[in-house]
Amino acid sequence: MTSPRLLFAGTPDFALASLAALIDGGIRPLAVLTQPDRPAGRGKRLTASPVKRRATDEGIPVLQPTTLREAGAVEDIRSFGADLLVVAAYGLLLPQAVLDVPARGCLNVHASLLPRWRGAAPIQAAILAGDAETGISLMAMTAGLDCGPVYGTRAIDIGDAETAGELHDRLAALGGEFLVEKLPAILAGDLPAVPQDEALATHAGKIRTADAELDWSRPAAELARQVRAYNPAPGAWFDWSGERVKCWKATAQADGASAPGAVTIDAGVPVVACGDGTLRLELLQRPGRRPVTGAEFARLDGVGGARLSLPAAS
Repeated sequence: MTSPRLLFAGTPDFALASLAALIDGGIRPLAVLTQPDRPAGRGKRLTASPVKRRATDEGIPVLQPTTLREAGAVEDIRSFGADLLVVAAYGLLLPQAVLDVPARGCLNVHASLLPRWRGAAPIQAAILAGDAETGISLMAMTAGLDCGPVYGTRAIDIGDAETAGELHDRLAALGGEFLVEKLPAILAGDLPAVPQDEALATHAGKIRTADAELDWSRPAAELARQVRAYNPAPGAWFDWSGERVKCWKATAQADGASAPGAVTIDAGVPVVACGDGTLRLELLQRPGRRPVTGAEFARLDGVGGARLSLPAAS
């Protein structure tokens, strides 16, 4: 197959996996679009995205428009004469003027089994909901949010103790593999895109820090999924004497009949009563400090017998 004329749009590590798979598979993008450099780290130095760094290393031209709604940005994209624009976690909405530029349209690598979990945080949403599986969808992009027809999906099981970070890495690798596998058939017109069933659509909105607060009135099983879903970001948390303590690992238990928020010590580890069951806190981190085991945290004054507050009503 003649190497296709394509552009690639993406920004974080999830997108980097697809870009790397294309390059390693002998499919070199004409150019890459990625988000502008952002301040990062303690020094807040401007930092290039993972996609930009790989493209620069490969000598691939990089475009970093702040918006795609300006005529100049659209003309820059048009100037490459691409047949296809491959998009993976780019971070900017593509207006119709951009969607219309490539001769074969725009193809999105999405981290869910569409139409389930359209939107910004499908990996976290799948864990929060207790889904048994998730996967990758290759979607023909339209003006709506993740609602275009789908060329194909590839499913994987979600591990019982798997965090969002771990699942992200597996899905990123799968996305790159699936993209390279199916791209020739998509470009040849041999793989039709099937419309999504709107009746089955669910939405995964952007994550707010407030979403990660642990509400002890909820079932322990839900809170354990919350801990996994928000690891590594933003981190599930609870208030401890005015401090926002992050919880990085926890296990739900069926026992317990205390009031929600009541803390006991079991085998040296803090256990918090929930609306149904208890949550065993196994890895915790106070602000500005290193993560510690639950046993280390339990040695702080006042942990055993404490009563953790419930979130304020929003």
